[in-house]
Amino acid sequence: MSSFLYFLSEEDRKWFMEAMQSQTLDVIKRMKEITLVMQTPEQVLEEQGVTASDIEDMLDELQEHVESIDMANDLNSIGGLVPLLGYLKNSHANIRAKAADVVTTVVQNNPKSQQLVMEANGLEPLLSNFTSDEDITARTKALGAISSLIMHNKPGIAAFRLANGYGALRDALSSENARFQRKALNLIHYLLRETQSDCNIVTELGFPRIMMHLASSEDSEVREAALRGLLELAKDRTDGTQGGFGEEDEKLKQILQDRMNGISAMPMEDLGAVKDERQLVDSLWNACFDEPSSLREKGLLVLPGDDALPPDVASGHFEPPLRAWAANPEVGRNASTEKKETPLLLGPGPSTENGARLQVSSNGDADAGDHHRSDS
Repeated sequence: MSSFLYFLSEEDRKWFMEAMQSQTLDVIKRMKEITLVMQTPEQVLEEQGVTASDIEDMLDELQEHVESIDMANDLNSIGGLVPLLGYLKNSHANIRAKAADVVTTVVQNNPKSQQLVMEANGLEPLLSNFTSDEDITARTKALGAISSLIMHNKPGIAAFRLANGYGALRDALSSENARFQRKALNLIHYLLRETQSDCNIVTELGFPRIMMHLASSEDSEVREAALRGLLELAKDRTDGTQGGFGEEDEKLKQILQDRMNGISAMPMEDLGAVKDERQLVDSLWNACFDEPSSLREKGLLVLPGDDALPPDVASGHFEPPLRAWAANPEVGRNASTEKKETPLLLGPGPSTENGARLQVSSNGDADAGDHHRSDS
């Protein structure tokens, strides 16, 4: 921004800075208004005719604002973080899911907000929703928020482990929902890379058997995530031996052999779609059985156009979509200020006991869906 301002006249520079300050103040004002709604008891909102869909629209707007790290950190200072965490216990599953989505945005790649959420005991309701919410979307969103909260956050990882987080992840792998399974597998792989000593714990909890089952999943991303987890365990045996899963070795050999046969039978034009999987199958076979895989022998490991080195197939699952651009902050930094403002649920109306003035939102067109980011 400084280089941009260098070419402006003094008058234009002054106008630009005033405009930027005005936009910031407007966002803070909106966040304060949203905070007032979040602080209002659910019963009072219902009496005012405010629907669950209205609340979802409001949380959508809040999520756009907190894409900025500064605004995410300001959410706590204006009193909005605690009521946001309170929405994780809302009676409506869609609101619980959307609140977890907003928490994800607040904490991702943001150590300060991670600490604030931990200090506000935000991990507890997220864990509760992750392990026992009846709605699979709410469970999945809670898991996503937990992943962002504890990433590069040692106190968060420690708290997750103490709360039997690995046991909860094992249960998640037994779900029939592929998206939920993928998120659980990705978090497991991240934790194993961060704390290699946990490989022994994961093995004792029976993860290898479950991962072997998922390595035959019909969902390609589940298969790859399961293979990544197995490879991490095979490379970091704590008993001093390299690779192998004891009694499970024959089962794993058959699973990998079946998959290699399936890949070998694929048309050449389809092999590009399983590039990462080819690398993972070969690496796992070599780690466990100390010999080249049939894919390597058939020349199917690296094809023309493939990179010679295996790609980093894990980090992308945790890379935040906007804050990964922090190295170039001028790109998309003020995107939220350019979007059409969602009508807030506040305005002239009957006074409540706590002084809040509420009215029903007239906006019925806003999309309350998960449109801010795509999940892996």
